[in-house]
Amino acid sequence: MGAPPFSLSRRFFKTLFPFSSFYSSFSTTTTSPPPPIRVALTESVGRAVFATRPIASGDLIHTASPAVCHPSAPGACYFCLANSGPRQPLTFCSQYCYRRSKGYYNVEMKENWVAFEDYCRTHGLKYPLLVKRLACMVISGDATSDTLDILQPTNLTPEMVLEMEEGFLLLRNAFTKALVADEHIAFLTKQWYINVLARIRINAFRIELAGGLYEDLLSSAVASVEAEAAVGNAVYILPSFYNHDCDPNVHIIWIDSADAKLKALRDIDEGEELRICYIDASLDRDARRELLFRGFGFQCNCRRCLHGD
Repeated sequence: MGAPPFSLSRRFFKTLFPFSSFYSSFSTTTTSPPPPIRVALTESVGRAVFATRPIASGDLIHTASPAVCHPSAPGACYFCLANSGPRQPLTFCSQYCYRRSKGYYNVEMKENWVAFEDYCRTHGLKYPLLVKRLACMVISGDATSDTLDILQPTNLTPEMVLEMEEGFLLLRNAFTKALVADEHIAFLTKQWYINVLARIRINAFRIELAGGLYEDLLSSAVASVEAEAAVGNAVYILPSFYNHDCDPNVHIIWIDSADAKLKALRDIDEGEELRICYIDASLDRDARRELLFRGFGFQCNCRRCLHGD
């Protein structure tokens, strides 16, 4: 496969990742070598991820830490979503996680979230909680208000925007009632809330933890499904650039925290596009296409769907 057009430069990404360098943003250590991938713009699918060298089946391609995450299960660590022991909300699995999130944790603990969380629970919403977490991170200085701007937003109907307005008002009121200074929440406009939520809606991952070693990919994936170990939701930068395929060559898993691990499901050639499956690949074609269209706004024309599988 030839090199795709419109390669995105490293300088471009450094501009868009003010919180860290491009490579360290999806590596668990600053000494790790760059992953064997590059992001490029294509004429057919927009942004895509390509292999820069052959990748063997089972290889760990790279890891990625979330730009923002939020627990949904009692006992999930406030910072990394790992099992923190006692099954109660807002706990930490380690002093390290407490130190890393202390700034925005302290911001969040100053507010009264009863009305906002009742709104989310009543309407069955989880993504506004990620917006709340990001707002606290911006106020504390742990993130910038444009952290997620690089991600593709979903198309919103006027009805969807109208539904979001109630959540925005409840979120902003929680901060104003806690006497957060106006200059600290100047970024928190209705347009900011809607724009962030539009990106989270199609870029958030449901985190399911699978115990064991990540070398045992298939058994870990099965364990997470059987245990229904959903512990929260998270948004990543680089993994969000991976396009969908109903017969993917890359799988994303979580072992013991929200740090995502992307592994090759088969041998991958240099220059080949890397793709993940956004949904349950075991569904039949019509069900997959309907879910992808409703959830992500596109008609899947991958090889598997075109062949009627």
